[in-house]
Amino acid sequence: MANAIEGVFARNSTPPSLLSALFWIRCGDPLTPFLTTDDLGPERRFDGGAQQLSLRMADALGKRVICGAAVSHISHDRGVVLAAAGDFLVSARRAIITVPPALAGRLRYHPPLPALRDHLMQRAPMRWAIKVHCLYPRRFWVDEGLSGQTISDDGAVRVCADNSPPSGVPGVLVGFIEEAEAGTLATLPAADRRGAVLAALMRYFGPRALAPMEYREKNWGDDPFCRGVDGGYWPQGVWTGYGRTLRAPIGSLHWAGTETASTWNGKMEGALLAARRATAEVLSETGATAEV
Repeated sequence: MANAIEGVFARNSTPPSLLSALFWIRCGDPLTPFLTTDDLGPERRFDGGAQQLSLRMADALGKRVICGAAVSHISHDRGVVLAAAGDFLVSARRAIITVPPALAGRLRYHPPLPALRDHLMQRAPMRWAIKVHCLYPRRFWVDEGLSGQTISDDGAVRVCADNSPPSGVPGVLVGFIEEAEAGTLATLPAADRRGAVLAALMRYFGPRALAPMEYREKNWGDDPFCRGVDGGYWPQGVWTGYGRTLRAPIGSLHWAGTETASTWNGKMEGALLAARRATAEVLSETGATAEV
């Protein structure tokens, strides 16, 4: 129980507040993967990868989706929003900003946002994790009746799972280097980090874990478009001091993203629900109707 609580709430460099922890439990219990084998709601994997959600939506929208144009400046005044990405400009009546608060705060706004909203974005850090995949010719751990799932209170990788495709070939173990361990191991040479990961897997699954066909890792803290995993979180005093600005529109600017969801906050499901809520706000303000 202590390990489950630490893994979800308390191993951040700046611990979440008790209020935010209770909120997460109430809106979609993040402890369920540790404590139950019952239906876990959106705790599911996608055959072919979760990126299919974005790819299929982009395919349906066609040319309206503009890639390779990261917005850096947003001008908003008198019902007109101008989003700038280098020399590329998009003009609209409303804008929905969906990136995590920590990244939304890095955009340049004209006129500047109210202090409460700006301070909220300064105080909502991201969790840090390095995600690791080790590929093997087959799921050797199954031979010993093992599930491939681990929860530990020690080592470079403390949470691990069988991430093999439905065919079972190749065998894939996915592990997470999180928080304090991520901060330490990210500074080491890649070979040393790989060695630490494989040492942890050997402790769980035996010597065959030491020889993967492929080793792949993604440092989500280094990704410039997210800087972490599981969405932004709220340290002590942030929600009570600044939370009222979390969803409230500012003129023609609206806020979405999983951090603004009241159900499944921090999950993909929460991001979709937040998108619905923000879209409804825009439609009600503009008098437009939704396109099916």
